[in-house]
Amino acid sequence: MFVFSLLLLGVLLPGFQALTLEECGSNARRPYTDISVACGTQFIELSILVCPVIYTGYNESLLILNQMGNNPNCQGRLNTSVTPPVVRFTFPLREADSCGSNFVTTSAPGTGIFSDFSNIQTVNVSGVVRSFDPTVGTVTYNAELSYFYSCAYPLEYLINNTVVDSSSSIAVKDKNGTFISTLSMQLFKDRNYTSPLIIPPLGIEMRTTIYVQVIAANLTAYNVMLDQCYASVSPLPSNSTVFNLFVCSKDRFTTMYENGDTQRARFSFPAFRFTEQQNQTVSTYYLHCITRLCERTNCNQFKQCRRKRREAETTIIKDSISALITSVPIVTQEDNCTYILF
Repeated sequence: MFVFSLLLLGVLLPGFQALTLEECGSNARRPYTDISVACGTQFIELSILVCPVIYTGYNESLLILNQMGNNPNCQGRLNTSVTPPVVRFTFPLREADSCGSNFVTTSAPGTGIFSDFSNIQTVNVSGVVRSFDPTVGTVTYNAELSYFYSCAYPLEYLINNTVVDSSSSIAVKDKNGTFISTLSMQLFKDRNYTSPLIIPPLGIEMRTTIYVQVIAANLTAYNVMLDQCYASVSPLPSNSTVFNLFVCSKDRFTTMYENGDTQRARFSFPAFRFTEQQNQTVSTYYLHCITRLCERTNCNQFKQCRRKRREAETTIIKDSISALITSVPIVTQEDNCTYILF
C-alpha cells in the first residue's frame, strides 16, 4: 500500500473524461510525492499528478477528498492544460465549507518580535484524499492511495497603517499560510468610525484624536484582538525608539473601545510628537499593531495579561525576523505644532 504525505486533491466531477495510460506517456509511473498545496488566505488549493493515479489502476474521479465524494463542491477537476496533467481541489478556508478538513488550534510560547507573549496560537487545517476502489470481489490488485495535506496558519501578526486616507489591505504571497492579507488598518476622525481621516495640506493639530480600526475579512470563526500597538520613529521598529499606546498597561491618553469581541478592534489616541525630535524641523513616527486572531470561544483568556508588565514608556524593540510593511509616516511640524500624515 502506498501512503503519500503532502497535499491532497479532490474528486473530479462525474462526466469528466478520464485520461488513458497511453495519453500519459512517460508521465505514467508509480505514485511518489505527487502532491502540491497552496495554503491561501481564503482558499486551499490542492494539486495531484493524475498519471501516476491512472498507472495504479484508478482515474481522477476515484480520488475522494475527506470522504466527501457526493458533494459537488468538494470534487476535483482534471486540468490537462498543464504538463504533466493534474487534478485540482479548491475549497474555502471556512470550517463549515472546508470539505471535511480538520481544524486544530495549538498554542506555544512566542518567539522573535512576539517573544514577550507566552501564548501564541496556530491553527492547523488538515485532511486526506484517498482512492476509492470499485472492485467487487474478495481481492483487488489496485494499491490504496492516500494523500495527506496540512496547512498551518499563525494567529499573531504585526500590521501597520500603510494607507491613511483609505483602508489598507496587506498583500502577502500565499506560501506558508497566513491570514495577514485579510487584516486591514484604517484611521478615522470620528467616534462612530464613519469618516476616514483625511489630512489637510497643513496637517492636523496637536492632540487631534485619531481613531484606529483593525478588521479581519472572511474570518468569521476568529475575533480580532490587539495585543500591543505602538509608535516608532522608524518605519522598521528594530532598534528603534518606540512609544507604547497600549500593551498590558496602556498610555493614559489611549482609549480602547473594542478588543477581542468581534472581527474588529477599535481604539483612539491623541496626536503627539517624540521629544527626541524636538530640535528637528519635523517629527516623524509610524504606527504598528501586533494583532492576534483568537477563536471566539477562548478570546477572553488572552485578555488576561500573560507577559511581563510594561508601562507605557519609550523602549527599544529588538531585531526580529518577522517581515514588516512600511507604514505611512506621521509628521509633526515643530513651528506650529501640527501633524501631517502622508
